[in-house]
Amino acid sequence: MISAEIIKMASDTSNYGIKRTSNHIATCKNKMCGDKIIVEIEISNNIIKKVSYETESFICCQASASLLSKLIKKSNIEQLSLDINNIKMIHKKKNIILKNKYKSFKKLFQLKYKKRFNCVMLPFNALLKAVNNII
Repeated sequence: MISAEIIKMASDTSNYGIKRTSNHIATCKNKMCGDKIIVEIEISNNIIKKVSYETESFICCQASASLLSKLIKKSNIEQLSLDINNIKMIHKKKNIILKNKYKSFKKLFQLKYKKRFNCVMLPFNALLKAVNNII
């Protein structure tokens, strides 16, 4: 059963809606479950200024996209790329240690949602794809 906290995360759609005003757009699809996400970022001087997304997905992916879109504003794209690659290693560890910036994701990385790890990571993967087109 999904917790009320995750439902609340997913219901924050403040950055939902692609405007297609940026060249930095990436799409990712989870072949296992069919989740799909499109991420658009606006960057100036290697700093993320704006993030928007659209998703057709399970609630874990929606919550992840909502959280991530708020957290990464004003982030340096090189550091963000490193952070995402470090977070990808979490599912291999029993003891989850996240940077303070990403602590709000701890609920989504709990063992009871372990089978949904790829769903939670889909927004990260789309963002990394968009950022890698720049770096």
